[in-house]
Formats: sequence, structure tokens, C-alpha cells
Amino acid sequence: MSEEILICAAADVADGGRGVRFPVLAAGQDATGFVIRHGGTAYGYLNRCAHVPIELDWAEGEFFESSGLYLMCATHGAIYIPSSGQCAGGPCRGGRLRPIAIAEHDDKLYWQPDDYVRPAR
Repeated sequence: MSEEILICAAADVADGGRGVRFPVLAAGQDATGFVIRHGGTAYGYLNRCAHVPIELDWAEGEFFESSGLYLMCATHGAIYIPSSGQCAGGPCRGGRLRPIAIAEHDDKLYWQPDDYVRPAR
């Protein structure tokens, strides 16, 4: 089993609701990842817009736009499909969010480091 790092209780991430941020290193730089739930499944991404490398959430953990169907960058309005991270409109032009592997078991959510996204210092 690959390394898993606890994020939060699974119940803390409601479908189409508030996400949970967690600290990571991305290419050796301090950054944040986040986990959201959409269609009953938890998805994780690096908290970095594909358009301009800034964090997406407009308030901590607020990643969905008002309909709860898309993730939206608070700065320039780029929107992303929650299940794939693919750009669905706005200035991100075919870009996508960088996925972070999420595991859900024992009523908890965990993230799994990879070659690019590592545990924070």
C-alpha cells in the first residue's frame, strides 16, 4: 500500500459543499492541496489554477461555484469539472487541475504523495 496521509474525517467533506485544504510541497515549493466531494466520490487536486498559478478557493474550502456543479477559481472565474479537473470554461483554455490521489476508508480521507506532490515539511 502506498503512503497515505490523513486529511480529515470523511463526513467533513459534503457533496458539492465545502472542501478541505491540506499542506503539501509541489515541486519542492510550499503549496496546498484540497479534497472535495462530487457525486458521492472524493477528489483531490493541487490548489493551483491552470490559468495563473494561484489558489482557487474564494474563502477557505469554498471551491464550488453557486450551483455546486463546477469548481471555480475565485480570481478569474476559470471553471473545472470536479470529477476530472478538466477546464470547462473561462481563461484556463483546455488546462486541467493537477490531481492528487485520494483514498477513503474507515470513515476518513487520506491523500497519497507522488513524484510531484510530497508531504509538507
